[in-house]
Amino acid sequence: MIASAKSYNPPMRTTLLATVFIVFAATGSAQRTDVTDITIRARAIIDGTGKVLPSGMVTVRDGKIVSIGPVSGPPTIDLGQLTLLPGFIDTHVHIGWHFGPDGRYQPGDDSPADAALYGAENAYVTLMAGFTTVQSVGAASDKPLRDAIARGVIPGPRILTSLGQISNARMTPQQIRDDIRQKKAGGADLVKIFASASIRDGGAATLTQEQLDVACGEAKTQGLRTLVHAHSSEAMRRSAQAGCTQVEHGSLADADALKVLADKGVWFDPNIGLVIQNYLENKAHFLGIGNYNEEGFAYMEKAILLNRTMYAQALKTPGLKMVMGTDAVAGAHGQNAREPIERVRQGQKPMQAIMEMTSLAAQSMNLDKELGSIAPGLTADLVAVDGDPITDITALQRVRFVMRHGSVYKR
Repeated sequence: MIASAKSYNPPMRTTLLATVFIVFAATGSAQRTDVTDITIRARAIIDGTGKVLPSGMVTVRDGKIVSIGPVSGPPTIDLGQLTLLPGFIDTHVHIGWHFGPDGRYQPGDDSPADAALYGAENAYVTLMAGFTTVQSVGAASDKPLRDAIARGVIPGPRILTSLGQISNARMTPQQIRDDIRQKKAGGADLVKIFASASIRDGGAATLTQEQLDVACGEAKTQGLRTLVHAHSSEAMRRSAQAGCTQVEHGSLADADALKVLADKGVWFDPNIGLVIQNYLENKAHFLGIGNYNEEGFAYMEKAILLNRTMYAQALKTPGLKMVMGTDAVAGAHGQNAREPIERVRQGQKPMQAIMEMTSLAAQSMNLDKELGSIAPGLTADLVAVDGDPITDITALQRVRFVMRHGSVYKR
């Protein structure tokens, strides 16, 4: 039985401040495990690459995994009947999006201080849900949050950010190049591109083949990956032809567009399980802001069925490389595991869903030599859940233990 979700209860300022207090309290009390060896025993270990080790033990030293194998001696941390997995990865979030004190979505209306606090709150609940790495695409306010988490002064998932988007269809090729170079100089980890309109506006292609060729070509020259918002088949084909790294959404995709992605080796992130559902559940908090109007919500209601049809076709497309992202926005942070649960509900095998949010997600972000699986030499990002997600995928929502880079943040 898939766990039903409740509509988000927007925090008032007192709740926000209380959460921030918890964030800093958690930072101070996080158990450092990088001083000496620590051994972790679990009922079963799913390594993120498709393998399961019954009753195994993982040894961690200096924030890295030293070994994985059978139980040998008493462990430092005994997780009992929990299942141990690599830290979860979400390749598409908007970590700063939130509802304000009035319960309404606030698109960039905050002071810098409020933006930082709301971002810290979202980062904290995301980490507590087992997501130790996220890709936020993206806003300028992501950068100080990313850097603070990296310094260890506040708890949260490792953040990669685009620091903004390329979305203006009137940009010339030179303006696109200049914008990407500026983002690179500003510290962007990747480039986010809008190649189609929002699904609330019909999802039609917006950027030409030339514009996408320039955008993805310049990003590659700068050593940056590209993540492309594309609902229509034409926008998806153009993105693949341009050599872009990853395509998001694809609600209007046909079989040919999915085949082109597979043939070109482009990663595909369909976002079928959380973002649209979250918008509909929290309609009152968005309605009347920008294109969050009745017509837009009608499009999103239709997108639920469109996504199911598209996803069924994606599962049948030979060689299509899929990865797990949620497009988590205001109201959705911490609920990221709803995405793989819905994918399994729509026909994906549980082990594949787990790989798409661990080792394959890391591979799509060029981080597979650092994290994404439980293997010697990789970063000690570990999560334990109550239950066996291979037989009950909803166990991914029952996170009982979180370790990021060798520090325990939830136990």
